[in-house]
Amino acid sequence: MANLFVKVLRGHQWVYEKSKGLVGHRLLFGNPTLLLRTVGRKSGRERVSALTYARDGRDYLVTASNGGSARAPGWLANVKAKGDCEIQVGTKRIAVSATATYPDDPEYARRFRVVDKVNKGRYAEYQKMTTRAIAVVVLTPR
Repeated sequence: MANLFVKVLRGHQWVYEKSKGLVGHRLLFGNPTLLLRTVGRKSGRERVSALTYARDGRDYLVTASNGGSARAPGWLANVKAKGDCEIQVGTKRIAVSATATYPDDPEYARRFRVVDKVNKGRYAEYQKMTTRAIAVVVLTPR
């Protein structure tokens, strides 16, 4: 089942990228989805990840849930190494500064609730599956 879900996510991202954002913004489960473009901290290559997001004022919020895995997704290490990256929302590309937040941040709990609501409670379920704190990444347009 997990392999099928991963294949669906990869297919979704492929459609989003190949259509230049004309298709894919709301493909999976009706959730709003953006493409996060980062630079690999080791490879120096562009990396792209399709992620569910929520809006918080002018910021975009994404979570580094990795489906509740014990390991954070690779893109999180990339944004921690270099916070200047780009998102694509539909056909629009936006330069952003990424900041990973954790439970010690006073806004973390509120932000987590905002993005969890958009993802229909799945992030709260993922948090129960792992002992690591799932980061909420704030993407602020530059």
